[in-house]
Amino acid sequence: MMDSWSDYYRRQTTNHQTTLLEEQCLYDHLLECVRVEVPEELLVRFRALFVNAIGYSEHEVWLAIERIVNSSFIEKDFKFILNRSCHILINHWLMQPRLHGAIPALVSLLEMEPTGPGRSRTTKRLRDLVQDFRDTEQFTALKRLSQVVNQPQDWASDNKSLGTLIRRYPCLYEHSLLTEDSTDEQRRRVRHIRRQVQRQFERDLAQYAAYRLMNAASSDAGSGSTRSPRNPTLLSDRKLDHALRQFGGKLDGSNTYRDLARRFLTYSRHSTCYRLFKKDLYEYLTESIDPKYGRNQFNNRLYTYLQDTLPDQDSQRLNDVLLVGTCRKLLNFLVVESAQKPNHAIFVDLAGNLGITMTIGLLLKILLICRNVKPYLEKQFAILFKHYEACARDGVIWLVESLENLNVAFSINFGTLSL
Repeated sequence: MMDSWSDYYRRQTTNHQTTLLEEQCLYDHLLECVRVEVPEELLVRFRALFVNAIGYSEHEVWLAIERIVNSSFIEKDFKFILNRSCHILINHWLMQPRLHGAIPALVSLLEMEPTGPGRSRTTKRLRDLVQDFRDTEQFTALKRLSQVVNQPQDWASDNKSLGTLIRRYPCLYEHSLLTEDSTDEQRRRVRHIRRQVQRQFERDLAQYAAYRLMNAASSDAGSGSTRSPRNPTLLSDRKLDHALRQFGGKLDGSNTYRDLARRFLTYSRHSTCYRLFKKDLYEYLTESIDPKYGRNQFNNRLYTYLQDTLPDQDSQRLNDVLLVGTCRKLLNFLVVESAQKPNHAIFVDLAGNLGITMTIGLLLKILLICRNVKPYLEKQFAILFKHYEACARDGVIWLVESLENLNVAFSINFGTLSL
């Protein structure tokens, strides 16, 4: 249920839940174990407690589990309790890269069938609850996290699912690896992993871009370099070179995307009302739309959509709240409507007609005039990723290439990479 986390949190904060002490007993026990035991011992312990569930070496902890699984709230609460139990171990392992391999092992444990007879009521109930946990968003997030820390060396297999590429896209982490019940500690860990992966990508991309620039110069001079740094994306060299020029170079011979955004922001400050700002915004966005495509239908749809956006504010002066609200609605229109209504036909049409790099460039123009909506765009791409994550990569090449282009655009315009 959508409100089950708020129900669980409310029961905790108002002290209405009878199993609070038992839950704390379980968490304290796992915290004590993770401080002194190696991953192999912890995995054996975890399997005995949650997967086989026939009893447990620590009698007090098993009694706490019995009371927890017999709680009247357990069907709603268990996914939060088991998720927190998993993250007590995971948070400790994440601090030491050499222990990262234990995380996929823990996730695999939860997919294993129990061994041994399950005669007692508690054992049967706990096994059923663990099986149900596999269908929750919490378990899906755990599986994504295991993909992130797994660090595969070969990304080339097109018949693998899109979900196996999650590590490549740090912009998706906070909306794909965390759930409503994630603790502050989990959020800090995920942000730390994101920064590490992002920095490594930017370093690899900088080396590649520097080589391409030097090689072009030396080719003009009649000599070429023989060794090339690895292309850090899943794009072809030709497509990556195009993306680097597009997101980091001069679009019209004199202006980058940043230059155009600065000019628009300077000019739009003089708009006397929100209605006129929306007209200026339309002109700013359609400058980068191929006229043949724009005239066909898109420009009219975009113009109508903008004019119908927050019409009750048309006479007001533009402010930060209006700017953020407008840009968020634009991203709904251009990328995906919502998680509940994942309609993304316009984005697919744009990618197919303008090309993926130009489509990401259109979104970049929005972010550069309102950086506050960058997390919102990341959330939207996370919606698309989740929608297709079970599909084979070669069936959603448009989305893979969109995310690769997004990595490049973000690195150049919001990261440390300078071209």
